[in-house]
Amino acid sequence: MAKLVLIRHGQSEWNALNLFNGWIDTKLSDKGIQQAKEAGQLIAEEGLEFDQAYTSVLTRAITTLHLALEEAGQLYVPEAKSWRLNERHYGALQGQNKAAAAEKWGDEQVHIWRRSYDVLPPLLDSYQPEVTVQDKNYPAFDRRYADVDYGNLPLGENLKITLERVLPFWEEHISKDLRAGKNVVISAHGNSLRALVKHLENISDDDILNVEIANGQPIVYDLNPDLSVASKKTLSK
Repeated sequence: MAKLVLIRHGQSEWNALNLFNGWIDTKLSDKGIQQAKEAGQLIAEEGLEFDQAYTSVLTRAITTLHLALEEAGQLYVPEAKSWRLNERHYGALQGQNKAAAAEKWGDEQVHIWRRSYDVLPPLLDSYQPEVTVQDKNYPAFDRRYADVDYGNLPLGENLKITLERVLPFWEEHISKDLRAGKNVVISAHGNSLRALVKHLENISDDDILNVEIANGQPIVYDLNPDLSVASKKTLSK
């Protein structure tokens, strides 16, 4: 029986500032670093051993994976990165303060943009290699996406589109490892992981709106040979 462990990255700089993050490449906050290390400690205490690791191409998820694996004594585990595991792209909301957005558009509208399964946020007009927020430059559509077909790069996503983006990578790579009996860890983001959870647990479009994934708390699945869920538990301090 293969094990699949999902880890949402530790708190990011923009999580701490209450900003919409999405595909903007921010780093972990000090709290986020500690959360990532604690995730690795929980993995070690649980006695989990991995054969393959996956993560997005965003720094906060990559750093979380490395810190967690180091704490668990498994930094040697092979890893693969893919843009398909990136966070949901929040479109023109990226870089905006969530409270300020609620004042501008109304609490209800922002809640719909954040939580609805199939409603898009305001879209970007164009792709930019970096963005400036609070006088600091952050990478956005930079050379890490050079090999991605132009039409696949989003200007904004809802959870439905995020799931459609994640599933091909799941089918082509992750599910094959699990079917081969490998234990897999994925370090990614709140919405890309919610998309996977929806798929794994066959959660309805309505019910997925109430699913939250906490920063740095590993979710452990035991999977049957057909990848149906045999058991699930969340590790926390």
